[in-house]
Amino acid sequence: MQFADRLNNVETSAIRELFKLLGKPGIISFAGGFPDSAMFDVDGIQAAVNQALAEEPGAALQYGATEGYQPLREQLSAFMASKGAQGVAPEDLIVTTGSQQALDLLGKTLISPGDKVIVEGPTFLATIQCFRLYGAELISAPIDGNGVQTDALEKLIVEHRPKFVYLIPTFGNPSGAMLSLERRKKVLEMAVKYQTVVVEDDPYGDLYFGDAPPPSLLALSASVPGSRDLLVHCGSLSKVLSPGLRVGWMIAPADLLAKATMCKQFSDAHTSTFAQATAAQYLKAGRMPATLAKVRAVYAERAQAMGDALRQQLGEAITFVQPQGGLFVWARLTGAGGKVGDGNVLAKRAIEQGVAFVPGTPFFCAHPDAATLRLSFATVGVDKIREGVARLAQAL
Repeated sequence: MQFADRLNNVETSAIRELFKLLGKPGIISFAGGFPDSAMFDVDGIQAAVNQALAEEPGAALQYGATEGYQPLREQLSAFMASKGAQGVAPEDLIVTTGSQQALDLLGKTLISPGDKVIVEGPTFLATIQCFRLYGAELISAPIDGNGVQTDALEKLIVEHRPKFVYLIPTFGNPSGAMLSLERRKKVLEMAVKYQTVVVEDDPYGDLYFGDAPPPSLLALSASVPGSRDLLVHCGSLSKVLSPGLRVGWMIAPADLLAKATMCKQFSDAHTSTFAQATAAQYLKAGRMPATLAKVRAVYAERAQAMGDALRQQLGEAITFVQPQGGLFVWARLTGAGGKVGDGNVLAKRAIEQGVAFVPGTPFFCAHPDAATLRLSFATVGVDKIREGVARLAQAL
């Protein structure tokens, strides 16, 4: 087989490869980036399915518009307004097959081979793979507990003049970091100053544990003249309702939406109308606030349990910032006391002890930090979290 040259730029996901090792009975997995299926509002989704089939069975089961099912676009417009992003009309967004497709559409519409794209270091692994597939040269912007370091980001923008900047400002994957309000404003100001497109990926923003995070870049763009014209916002119902629905959306300037819609026609014609109709009925029924409240409470308890256990069991051998939301603890091994200081080494030893996590190196597009690791608390109960961290301590 003579495969396309673009495949030379990517390789199989290290996380997917790790999952192959998880067949050992009794293993406790902190590896996945999934929501807990026990949190799914099955009754609410069932009611939404029934309502969709009762009200508009033809529309729910038929081909649909590439831009998306209009009732869902209207509900998503209202959903965004409820989160402070005013003025997002239904025609300002297209429905995508998960927010993952939005990233693919951005690759198709914006990236030519050799184009430079700035991403956080670390960032979502699938983003690295997707953008490299289209030939992007990825530039890594450093982050800390308050998100991307804007002074460093500005220097990189000036030096590289990227096609766009990709950020996960709120509870990023894998970092869990939350971009501060001050830095959010700075990012928007830089977008205008340097006429650089900024992509805001926001699949985790609703999963906060205490106070609500700062407004999204999209919501803040109203206060920075000209920034809305340079901003792309990607959202998803996967982490808060159900990944199986594969419902995401992209809000972008009209000319980019038009190109993305054209490319989506080539990809899948449209996102499942049945899934879209179900999501529309669910949002219309007003069940989302109660669902989010429940999910936040459960994940907050688990995040706290994991943080406490890591501090107690691993002590000075590990450092991390206690997450304020999302699904992950991003940690760094210190090697203190002669303990393991390499996440890749520890990952193999941990599986032998019956616990799994994802080493941090695959999340860097350049200059990987081998001491890092990602732990997900989302799908594991508090008791299992404590047991799993105890096993991790044994692996050290």
